Amino acid sequence: MVLSRLYVRRRGNGYRRAGADAWARGSGGGAKICCAARYLWLWYTTAAREGSFRQDPATKTSPRGGPKAPDGAAPEADGKPSPDKPSPDEPAEAPPLPEKQVSACRLALTEEIAIAPSIPDIRGPGGCGGEDLVRLEAIVLPDKRKVAVKPAAILRCTMASAIADWVRKDMVPLATSLGSTISDLDNFDSFECRGRNRIVGALLSEHGKANALDVRAVKLANGQSIGLTDRTMSRDVRERVLHSVCARFSTVLGPGSDWYHEDHIHLDLAQRRNDYRICQWNVWDPLPQIAPLLPAERPEEAPPREVASKPEAKDGAGDEAAEKSPAPADKPAADKVQPSKPATKKRR
Repeated sequence: MVLSRLYVRRRGNGYRRAGADAWARGSGGGAKICCAARYLWLWYTTAAREGSFRQDPATKTSPRGGPKAPDGAAPEADGKPSPDKPSPDEPAEAPPLPEKQVSACRLALTEEIAIAPSIPDIRGPGGCGGEDLVRLEAIVLPDKRKVAVKPAAILRCTMASAIADWVRKDMVPLATSLGSTISDLDNFDSFECRGRNRIVGALLSEHGKANALDVRAVKLANGQSIGLTDRTMSRDVRERVLHSVCARFSTVLGPGSDWYHEDHIHLDLAQRRNDYRICQWNVWDPLPQIAPLLPAERPEEAPPREVASKPEAKDGAGDEAAEKSPAPADKPAADKVQPSKPATKKRR
């Protein structure tokens, strides 16, 4: 009676109602236990068939009852971590850094233009340093000769490229007009982590960003040196240098700008609003030529100097001149000094 009623009403929640009816109509403890067991067995098999007891494959139980490792993972032995898994005490390895892309400036600054190997980026205090840095060692001229930069300058690639173009396109024709070619570039200062004009607490200089170069002179192959601030150098030569650097660089500081730049020229590529440029360099007139205080030494190979002799008087001319010369006149009597008498004291 009980079993037939359970199978007939097997839809929806009919199991619960069937079990309740059987429990109510059954008599005796055995019938009640039998109905309860049948009810639990039917509920469990149906729930398992519908997926209510599906387990996550990542947390499968092992035969011992503990969680089972997911597929592909090495099992742990005796509670110890696997060799492939890092221990909590050891720091995890940092992921590899992405490969740095080469800049367009670095690709253009080849060995046919300059000897400028790349160096690592510099990260200093207060924003000091920079990226895409090179060590400018020499500038290669179109005829394959090299202009040494002494000492080598630490610069950004863009600044090094601007210096190379300036030397190749402007300074080489200037040296040719002087009958020679360039051999060295005198580097007074390049990268230096400091404030402007080396003042403590001042704004970071472009030298601190590897974006500036101080130049004192350009040396020629014939031994001549073009001092950019040398007043003994031709004014025309210095003015040609002035016009060339002011057309290429955003900042040019020289004599007349401040007393920090009286003996060299400061060049940089500072970025300003509206492409504002600064060109402060007074080309002073040449110093006047001062006559030497002492005559120059006579060279040993020079012939001996001729000393002019006194003219000799003709015979008898001296006697005739003596006779014609008047005799000295006597002094007047008034000029003669009369002997004075001794003064006598009057008696009273």
